[in-house]
Amino acid sequence: MALLTGPLPLVPPASAAFASQQDKGPSVVALGGGHGLSASLSALRLLTSELTAIVTVADDGGSSGRLREEYGVLPPGDLRMALSALCDDTDWGRTWRDVMQHRFAPGKGPGGSLDAHAMGNLLIVTLWELLGDTVAGLKWAGALLGARGEVLPMSSMPLTIEGQVRVTAPDGTTALQTVTGQAKCAVAGNLQHVRLLPENAPACTEALTAIELADWVILGPGSWYTSVLPHLLLPEMRDALCQTEARRCLTMNLATDTKETAGMSAADHLRALREYAPEFTVDVVLADPASVQNMADFEQQAGMLGAEVVLGKVGASGRRPVHDPLRLATAYHDIFGNS
Repeated sequence: MALLTGPLPLVPPASAAFASQQDKGPSVVALGGGHGLSASLSALRLLTSELTAIVTVADDGGSSGRLREEYGVLPPGDLRMALSALCDDTDWGRTWRDVMQHRFAPGKGPGGSLDAHAMGNLLIVTLWELLGDTVAGLKWAGALLGARGEVLPMSSMPLTIEGQVRVTAPDGTTALQTVTGQAKCAVAGNLQHVRLLPENAPACTEALTAIELADWVILGPGSWYTSVLPHLLLPEMRDALCQTEARRCLTMNLATDTKETAGMSAADHLRALREYAPEFTVDVVLADPASVQNMADFEQQAGMLGAEVVLGKVGASGRRPVHDPLRLATAYHDIFGNS
């Protein structure tokens, strides 16, 4: 058995997932973060091996927030979830996926340093320290899982989401209050004037290239203001998404009235997209009909984005509003085939 000695090379050995080109499929870029991006990746990995995930890097809560604050690194949590969604469907891939997703329980001592950390977060930060290169570290993590695709950060530096909410004072007057940080924005409700800080942060160069060369770009599902819209708030990435020759598909959420989007309908989600990126157009809007409250309004807003509405039952059976990977894959397959 050969042992690795010395520094890691920046490019890992080719994964078996890329050994066969027979099922190469279209070149697809999926953008988002958290559970929403994991849902789209779990579906898309069934259709193509030419798959790139571009992940938000504004998380400031939990394990990711602690690592970001203590080490000044990109928050690794959403990157870890994207890698896990792309893992090879073998015992090797599934085992390493479970290792990546393992979260340490509180230890016996007070305030243990590993408490609530995800193992994958620690592994990714370790690779970043060894390599001194964020993209290379993610490539190595992907090779370990046999990932069917590549995972990239949307920016080369940690970002901060800031917005405003209208609050009511005891005397009945209202005023706008600034909310800073993804964790707080995610539960603020009725966010206004959302922006990224630094405002002109650099986008990841490899991510911009992937968007330029893609056949399809998939945006959503995911938390609208903290996972979906941030890609359009980063100037270089917004320009790339507007200028790419790839076709663009917007995948709607199954639940619209969340803590982050309190009182918003599916059509309101599209209005928000146009408000923050009026120059951005879409070819297809994919939605589960159960999530659309007013179909006429929804189709009108989609039309203003330049999009055709495609309806399909893509939610999993059960009470929780989560996408079913096979149903979502079928919907994407039909959309790609009709392009």
